[in-house]
Amino acid sequence: MNRPSRTPAVLAYLIPVFGWLYVYFFQRKNELAIYHLRQSIGLALFLLATAVGWLVIGWGLSWIPFMFVLAISLFTIVIAAYIYGFVAWIMGMRNAFNFRLAPLPLFGEWAGRLPIK
Repeated sequence: MNRPSRTPAVLAYLIPVFGWLYVYFFQRKNELAIYHLRQSIGLALFLLATAVGWLVIGWGLSWIPFMFVLAISLFTIVIAAYIYGFVAWIMGMRNAFNFRLAPLPLFGEWAGRLPIK
């Protein structure tokens, strides 16, 4: 791959929505950028699913007397997921900058199968 091809791949991580759109519409032939677009979207979906999952479980537990305390303490899982997300974000940008097609740990294999062509 040539040197300028890594810029869109890094932009997919740096500027989430606008970077995704840029890569999707203008860099479709850039294999590195499309791969990291999938990884970046997978990271965002993982973090969104973690927060929504906690909200659903917390809402359900809040209907049981005194279980709201457990729902509040489960927020530590969300905090841990977001710390992990930050580390994965840095790893993804580093991989994109170094022209590597390495999946991010935990969800990278799944994200690599996203139907983005």
